[in-house]
Amino acid sequence: CVCGGVLNCVCVPPPPAVSCPQVCGVALVAIGIYAHLALNQALVAGSGSAASSPVAIMVVGIIIFFVSFFGCCGAWKESYCMVTTFAVLLSIIFLVEIAAAIAGYVFKDKVRSVLEEGLWDTMSKYGEDVPLTEAVDKLQEDFHCCGSNNYTDWATLERFRANNTVPRSCCRVNTTNCNVNPTASTIYVEGCQKGIEAWMKKNILIVAAVALGIAFFEILGVIFTCCLMKGIRSGYEVM
Repeated sequence: CVCGGVLNCVCVPPPPAVSCPQVCGVALVAIGIYAHLALNQALVAGSGSAASSPVAIMVVGIIIFFVSFFGCCGAWKESYCMVTTFAVLLSIIFLVEIAAAIAGYVFKDKVRSVLEEGLWDTMSKYGEDVPLTEAVDKLQEDFHCCGSNNYTDWATLERFRANNTVPRSCCRVNTTNCNVNPTASTIYVEGCQKGIEAWMKKNILIVAAVALGIAFFEILGVIFTCCLMKGIRSGYEVM
């Protein structure tokens, strides 16, 4: 409470919405972890920029989480300066998220090309780099795919073109010679790029719904924080 005398006390309880950003921060961290785990092999097989996307989401979540502590502390101490800083920081974070969403939509075709380049680069190192080789095998097994665009992509590599083979992870049923002279009946013919894009489209509605929910709570946090600022300022004026 801010008091200017025995009978002139104005109590401004911290609104519950000040803690909403904490929920948003935790939600973003959870989304980042889920995206990283769900597409772990795809991200390893892809480019570094693609692999950094879930990490960026988690970093933003952690930043929001700690910024919310700043707001809670300001509300508890009824510090006008701290609460104002919290509102400004939360507003900036919200605007950055909007900008990132717009950029993601505008450059969605660029993301597709980056994914394709990452897959081709990984394929070229198949058999030379053990972690990447294992990542490609796991990716092809999980997504039931072969190559980047289709199974003929492996024929561009000398070691597979010479023997007319593909990696065994392309096989529908893993048998001794399933990858020799491949046909649609013995291997998966669709490319992994299509499989990953289909997975993303399937889950985009969930991501969009969660993002809208987070944005709503952030706006709610800013509104209630402004109300708290007004209450604290009124208490100072009474003094």
